[in-house]
Amino acid sequence: MKTVIEETYEEMSRTAARMVAEEIRRKPSLVLGLATGGTPLGMYKELIRMHREEGLDFSEVITFNLDEYYGLSPEDEHSYHYYMHENFFKHINIKPENIHIPSGTATDIDKFCEEYDKEIQRVGGIDLQVLGIGRNGHIGFNEPGDELITETHVTILTEETRMANARFFGNLNNVPQKAVTMGLGTIMKAKKILLLASGREKAVIMAELLSDTSVTTRVPASFLHLHPDTTVIIDREAAMELLAKKS
Repeated sequence: MKTVIEETYEEMSRTAARMVAEEIRRKPSLVLGLATGGTPLGMYKELIRMHREEGLDFSEVITFNLDEYYGLSPEDEHSYHYYMHENFFKHINIKPENIHIPSGTATDIDKFCEEYDKEIQRVGGIDLQVLGIGRNGHIGFNEPGDELITETHVTILTEETRMANARFFGNLNNVPQKAVTMGLGTIMKAKKILLLASGREKAVIMAELLSDTSVTTRVPASFLHLHPDTTVIIDREAAMELLAKKS
């Protein structure tokens, strides 16, 4: 696991965007796994700038998002469908048919999850998967527990995760209790993984993840230690506890 520490969130975002851009230029038909939340917003903003000012071409890129809230329609402003289109997709030249985001409203959700994984396989697998990380170590919405599900599935969100996301919904009562998420097995099949973390609230979990190479279902992100090509990019605030341990 390679770790890059940048001074600021803006520098972290630019570094992440450059890594994504390099992969797209190397393989224009890149299969790109994408994350949501506050952390990747700066990366998306920089990729949009690169598209507009440097001609970064997304016309052949295929994307698969990590997750979606269960029960939210694509039109809901709190859905990750809405988030991705408003913050990224509508600003670049990606083809609508190349965008894949889990459905939170599928009639047969189990069948949908099975087909989502099959579609990833049909296009040759994810080349580069971008991840964020929760304060409890979740990636996607794979929450800590006694066991983890490997494939795309519906999961129950922990109270901690719901509280962390309450700021986007106005209050905790409005946060869905379930989500559809790629499983750890689906994530780990990506050829390359890029994990982003920023802010002091992520400092404790990043210190735990980066100073201890043990793997446990209690910290789902710890499974990234088993992946052959993972890069972690964090800002100085997210690295505070890690740097304190090393000093």
